[in-house]
Amino acid sequence: MDSVKDAMNLICSECYGASAGAGWWKDFETIPEEYKKFYLTTKLCLIHSEVSEAMEGLRKGLPDDHLPDLPMFDVELADAVIRIADLAGALDINLGEALERKMQYNSERADHKLENRAKEGGKAF
Repeated sequence: MDSVKDAMNLICSECYGASAGAGWWKDFETIPEEYKKFYLTTKLCLIHSEVSEAMEGLRKGLPDDHLPDLPMFDVELADAVIRIADLAGALDINLGEALERKMQYNSERADHKLENRAKEGGKAF
């Protein structure tokens, strides 16, 4: 799983580097500490908006506006990953380790086993 961890951390570094290079984090560096949480909530809302756009693309079966050879669903999921990786990179979160550990945990969860999900009251989705 080290390859997953390393790949995720590389993605975070690349996404944050591109975003910071384009000036998207300039204000964060200069605002007072007590306002930073509000800045971060905006970043979280932008992640949510990308997921909502993916849902709309799936619901309507639309091609992407900017990459019309790709489904909107695919591109908006990519946008969500970019925004998540950018946020993790900006906050120096080891998202690769968190991803690796969460995947390992999920692989051992009883409620993630097919036989338990099929039981009455099991997780349907």
